[in-house]
Amino acid sequence: MPPGSGEETRTTPSEGSPGRPTVVLAHGAGAGMEHPFMRGAAEGLARLGVRVLRFNFPYMDAGKKFPDRPPLAVGTWRSVMEFAADHADGPLWAAGKSFGGRMASMAVAEGMDAAGLIYLGYPLHAPGKPEKLRDEHLYGLEVPQLFLQGTRDTFARTDLLESVVGRLEERQPGRGRLVWIDGGDHSFAVKGTKREPNEVGADLAPAIADWLAAGAGV
Repeated sequence: MPPGSGEETRTTPSEGSPGRPTVVLAHGAGAGMEHPFMRGAAEGLARLGVRVLRFNFPYMDAGKKFPDRPPLAVGTWRSVMEFAADHADGPLWAAGKSFGGRMASMAVAEGMDAAGLIYLGYPLHAPGKPEKLRDEHLYGLEVPQLFLQGTRDTFARTDLLESVVGRLEERQPGRGRLVWIDGGDHSFAVKGTKREPNEVGADLAPAIADWLAAGAGV
């Protein structure tokens, strides 16, 4: 599937109920779609009747260390969503872990169609740099936005993210929701609690499914 640069990206669908929402799920900067966390999230959603399409950004399949630049990442998102639209019979939601979610929001800001956005750890700012927020484009998005965030996530200070979601709610009531994972870090791991990454990903599925039911009218 060409993302618009002559490179290809891989996709992996998971089963779900026909006519239900499809979540197109992008990985974060450091691990691809086959990471246990990503598989767990997809499998957890599938068990709740939600279709999931995972994909890799080109840099991941090429074995490169650093993520694609935004123009290529946004182009990849557009290409994957077009592919999904040709194969889905329900609403399409764009979701992503960290980098993947942020790139999804930028793609929607540039005109990509999506029923809504789901962020699995939105990288609001770099660790230790809360003065440089990555939020300005979010306020112009006219789609529902769900933020799942760990309270120990160094990429999003709690008061700052609450302020961002509060502003979204002021502009479009009912279209922004913030769900805190108590004690979770950027990977949603909770200190002192030993869980496998696939379990951590799967545990996020109910909150996502509830949001889809409310936002997609299913």
